[in-house]
Amino acid sequence: MQIDKNPNLISTNIVQSRNSKMDLISKGWFSEVQDELWPGQSFSLKVKEVLHKEKSEFQDIQVVETETYGRCLILDGIIQCTTRDEFSYQEMISFLPLCCHSNPQKVLIVGGGDGGVAREVVKHPLVKEVHQVEIDDRVVQVSKKYLPSMACGFDSEKLVLTIGDGFEYMKNHKNEFDVIITDSSDPVGPAVSLFHESYFGLLKQALKEGGVVCSQAGSFWLDFDYVKKTMKGCALHFPKVGYAVTSVPSYPCGHIGFIIGSLDASRKLEKPAKRFEKSESDALNLKYYSSDVHEAAFTLPRWVEKHFYE
Repeated sequence: MQIDKNPNLISTNIVQSRNSKMDLISKGWFSEVQDELWPGQSFSLKVKEVLHKEKSEFQDIQVVETETYGRCLILDGIIQCTTRDEFSYQEMISFLPLCCHSNPQKVLIVGGGDGGVAREVVKHPLVKEVHQVEIDDRVVQVSKKYLPSMACGFDSEKLVLTIGDGFEYMKNHKNEFDVIITDSSDPVGPAVSLFHESYFGLLKQALKEGGVVCSQAGSFWLDFDYVKKTMKGCALHFPKVGYAVTSVPSYPCGHIGFIIGSLDASRKLEKPAKRFEKSESDALNLKYYSSDVHEAAFTLPRWVEKHFYE
């Protein structure tokens, strides 16, 4: 659905609905208000154009052109990515787990409807086969139209895309994957079950021996206890668990973390099994991830390290 592209008319052209998360643009500014996840704070972006909005079967979908962050995908009122800084998130959630595995030939992506994670995963020279399961086909189609720099990941010959439920998919694919990456939205709405302890049990069943998982895990600045709880849930199924961070300016606090679990208890997660020389990183068009950044990502502030690991 298209609406008037005049930013001065944005707020009056949006149908106001008590249940909608698409009415958060006022006087040309989008504000990310989410009292359940980050109460008492908001991040705002100046909007040049509203390119698209719709309500799919699962969520509100909106794409806006911003003044300084490029195009922005918003699901249920929460920023998922902007073309200015998305590479930091996409590269780290992909290459951290891939490089924690000595031979990641077969990879599963759960979620990731914008295509950015697929774009990164297929770059890895050892990856031969990538399967992706995304529940909302409308996110895929909207991303192909408005976010082609990310959705180009769907064009790879290595990739097989399935539209469906990730839980059901993994129940039917056991002991198949070397690495599973869960690129979910935040733990509200359709993604909430992807943060539960039982989900990590399902991930474990779908992995081969020595497999690695990586899930978006939020920020310790915003919900320390929730991150710790999620890590404990992962640790019930994986003998080696770590938390790594990256910087994404358009996310709350400009920061987000990833929980990584390995079925290999001897694996040192902070030491990449595959190291890339600078020339290799440049050839792969890696803008954020490097082997040095990989190691640094697991180095946490003392107050966090103490409560997560001791």
